[in-house]
Amino acid sequence: MLTISDLPTINALLNTLSGILLTIGYVLIRQRKIEAHKNCMLAAFAVSALFLACYLVYHYHAGSKAFPGQGWIRPLYFTILISHIILAFFIVPLALRTLYLAWRKRFSAHRRIAKITFPIWMYVSITGVLIYLMLYQLH
Repeated sequence: MLTISDLPTINALLNTLSGILLTIGYVLIRQRKIEAHKNCMLAAFAVSALFLACYLVYHYHAGSKAFPGQGWIRPLYFTILISHIILAFFIVPLALRTLYLAWRKRFSAHRRIAKITFPIWMYVSITGVLIYLMLYQLH
């Protein structure tokens, strides 16, 4: 049985899976495997949406966790955290817009915005895992 305390680990796994799916989707589009790319990116979006739901449930019930680290790692952690939070705020509308343009078959506009969305989404996925590791695995 899962508990609220399991959600940070689940969230890290969902972020990892999202990053993997994004990477595979990128490779697939470079190979012109459009249908596979579409399915992979929709799966990445679904995984990210599930992450967001789990994240909100966790923080609603558990609140925030203070960073336990001291020394040089503390400013590094907060630099990663602040950039992650800012970019995570923007990735939701960017991802929605990118998907919308593809759905409407406006591929030229889709490609233009995807060049912005993809690296930000990857950064948010990767830094989400780093934040988890720094918060819950460093002792």
